[in-house]
Amino acid sequence: MRKAILVLAYIMTALALVFSIVPMDTLAFLPIGIALLCSLVVLKKSTDSNRKIPKILLTISVLCSIYVLGKMLLIKDEVAKDVQFEQHKVQENKAAKKELEEIEGLE
Repeated sequence: MRKAILVLAYIMTALALVFSIVPMDTLAFLPIGIALLCSLVVLKKSTDSNRKIPKILLTISVLCSIYVLGKMLLIKDEVAKDVQFEQHKVQENKAAKKELEEIEGLE
């Protein structure tokens, strides 16, 4: 039982690392929560000599949680208006309109 939960903790910790690096926002908390839970269960079932790996997994999960939470709270997603592109688009519309008027004038 301990080994199965330890393998699950390894997998979920790896997924937590991947999800925290990739911009997944709150979806990253799912593998982080499962990794924390599995690490705590394995830590509880381990003897004193076998507690090194669950502590490492628990630490990694907590750090991922702090990183994702900080990324969510501190980084704001804003869309900036591209004024230069808007001006270019208006100029192209005027040029196309002028071209159409010239073509109509030729016929």
